[in-house]
Amino acid sequence: GAPGSLLTTAGAMRAAGLLLAWALLHPAASQQCHPSSPGGVLRFTDRHAEIQVPALHRVPSSLDPLYSLVRRCLDLIQQNPLPTELLRTALNDPGSVRMSQVVQYELGYVVCAAVALLFTVAVPVAGMCFCYCRSRRRCGGRLRAHRRSLGCRRRCLLACLSFTSLIILVSVTCALVTSQRVKGQMEPGLGAVPSTLRTLRQHLASVPQGVQMVVDKFEVPRKQIISDLGGLSRSVGLSIHAQLKAMTYAALADLQDRARDLQTSLHHLQILHRTVRALAAARAELEPALQERRRRVVALLDDPRCTSCASVLGRAQGLELGANYGKVPSVEKVLKALAGLPRSDFAEMIRQGNGTFNSIPELAVERMAQVIQDLRGDLARTAEKVQSIADGFPLPDYTRPVSEALGKAEERSQPYLREVQRFERYRWIAGMVLCSIILLILLCNVMGMALGAYGLSKREDPSDYECRGEAGAKFLLVGVGLAFLFSWLLILLVFATFLVGGNIQTLVCRNWVNHEIYKFIDTPGNLPPSMNLTRQFNLRRDSNLSSAYRECKSGAGLWEVLQLDRSYDLDEHLKTPKYTADFQKHLGDFTANLGDVRLLRSEGRQDLETFARSGVDEVDYERFQEEMKNPVVQTSLPGLARNLEGLQKMQRNSTVAGRLAAEAWALWHMQNSTVQSQEALVAKLGDSVQFLSHLAPHLKERVKRTLATTASVEARLPVQAQQILRQELGCFTRKELRYFAQYLNWVGQMLREDVASCQPLATALDNGRVILCDRIAEPWNAFWFSLGCCTFFLIPNIILAVRLTKHFRPIRNRLISTGSEETCPFHIPRVTALKL
Repeated sequence: GAPGSLLTTAGAMRAAGLLLAWALLHPAASQQCHPSSPGGVLRFTDRHAEIQVPALHRVPSSLDPLYSLVRRCLDLIQQNPLPTELLRTALNDPGSVRMSQVVQYELGYVVCAAVALLFTVAVPVAGMCFCYCRSRRRCGGRLRAHRRSLGCRRRCLLACLSFTSLIILVSVTCALVTSQRVKGQMEPGLGAVPSTLRTLRQHLASVPQGVQMVVDKFEVPRKQIISDLGGLSRSVGLSIHAQLKAMTYAALADLQDRARDLQTSLHHLQILHRTVRALAAARAELEPALQERRRRVVALLDDPRCTSCASVLGRAQGLELGANYGKVPSVEKVLKALAGLPRSDFAEMIRQGNGTFNSIPELAVERMAQVIQDLRGDLARTAEKVQSIADGFPLPDYTRPVSEALGKAEERSQPYLREVQRFERYRWIAGMVLCSIILLILLCNVMGMALGAYGLSKREDPSDYECRGEAGAKFLLVGVGLAFLFSWLLILLVFATFLVGGNIQTLVCRNWVNHEIYKFIDTPGNLPPSMNLTRQFNLRRDSNLSSAYRECKSGAGLWEVLQLDRSYDLDEHLKTPKYTADFQKHLGDFTANLGDVRLLRSEGRQDLETFARSGVDEVDYERFQEEMKNPVVQTSLPGLARNLEGLQKMQRNSTVAGRLAAEAWALWHMQNSTVQSQEALVAKLGDSVQFLSHLAPHLKERVKRTLATTASVEARLPVQAQQILRQELGCFTRKELRYFAQYLNWVGQMLREDVASCQPLATALDNGRVILCDRIAEPWNAFWFSLGCCTFFLIPNIILAVRLTKHFRPIRNRLISTGSEETCPFHIPRVTALKL
């Protein structure tokens, strides 16, 4: 048991020494901050979105190829750029505008107007001529001769009229679809004008409330920071404890090992001293008895009557004392040096040091209570500073001109919007009526071609009368009559919508997309003083509509584009140090002694120093070990006793045999009563000598190391605790500053992009272009383009229909085809051929 305990103690000491060395070589204060948790991101609710201007975008459509074709046609018709001189004159002095300038710019439209006028006059005149000819039976009558090529011509006319009718059908379908699309977009588009202007005014009017709402959101980081402050002190204490416990516990374990060494060494020295004295006394007591026993045994074995006793005589003569513990070094001097030790209670001292170290978290809570209170006060003062953002925001006084201009625009636009809506209703009605007439013309064409073709298939002789063929011819003539009758109305509607839609596209939309309109407005002198938008919208003097539009579109704030009495730099007002200086200063200046832990008091240090100087390591323990190698008696008493018992059995003389038995018994009695007790004392002495011999060579070094490391740990604990305190407070400061920075960044984002953004103004302009150009003008122009195709294809439709009616009626004179050289000039037609 004793050697095993010695090995266990040595292993524990080595482990404690390694742990202490690791703790001293790896200071805990070099650790980094904990990574940010997901809770480190603040969440702010946006309650201002209901007064935003939603951005509109061009929606892709299946009619986009048609729209693109119309735009190319308009670009071909109107190739002139924006007429800046003409517009300047018209806006500043309308009376001085010369018609020649207008005609020069609108030359393409003038040519189209001439074509429309020609069409308007020529087609009705042609219709009247056709009616006159029909009354004279000269137009649309019957063929006078039958030729073999008539069938081919008839099929060609049918195919051409069918193709023309198909083109007209496709065109009228596009006209109906685009007309309905214009109607569907016109009402919401016109309604979007006042609603957008109203939304912009509401946006400007709600700036103060929005700014105050943004400022009030400081409650979010304030609550988070207060929550973090509630756990700061204990978190700091736990961090100090966690990072220093390895070093401290290792030092306490090492100190506990030295205290155990002191107590165990003192115990073994006392055992060694008492055992040596007992062994010396027992030797002195055993020596005369052993000599007497030797004398008697030797005399008995020399007796001639003793048979075969000479063989044992040599062992009997060797009955002498062995080990002499009077020769071993004395430890009385060491015991005198250690007398009264330990004077201090090492167990209580270690318990107190451990308790003091473990109380660091509670001590941190106590020491940091005042600074936590000061930081809460700093937060209250920071809230007042944040409120100054709303109090000093300059916009309310400078957005009034913009609001008034928007209100006037909304009021003045209402009559024009109502007129536009009324004219759009008339356009839609006229378009639907005329498209219906075109469909009626197509129906007549289809019915005429169907009945005519069916009649031809049933007629055996070309000169025979057939009612279905005649009906087909009349349907075609009805379609021709409708085309003559309404073509001038169609061309008038086409030209009117073309003139309006074409100019909107080429004069407004095209120059709106390439920003030529903005350049015209920005050029001084182009607009009359009453239309000075820079002054009406209170824009900066060094700004214009184009630059303001670009800045607003890129996300600028209203204060950055309006003319203020003094410049306002939002970034300067949202700098984090402006609001966190006191907070940072209190955390930066805070110090607290949280590592003042006494591991070893002076009495304990003196006990260990006395232990090291006591001379335990100077005792010659090898002398003890050498002496313990010698037995108590040189000759083994049990072995000699057994020899005598063997000789007893060999004796013939009973007297000699009895004496041998008595001597054997005396030897056994000496062994059991005296020698065995001395051997037990020698074994006890061996345990103490073994422990002391293992401890002694390293005693001074271990005590010196324990004293040095204990003093080093006591000196390092306050320093490293302060370093950890500074590190934890630095991490906490950076974490809380991130909350401030998040809030201030959110404030800047909300003010620029939402609350006080001028982006809704740019969005409103873009929405106006989308509504006017993409959603109204494009289908409007596609409507007149499709209706124009119908109108112009009515001309070949009229010609082909009139030509085809002759093929559906009976032939007056049946002649042989001119392809044959045989003729029948004397052919007498049948009676049915004279039928009218």
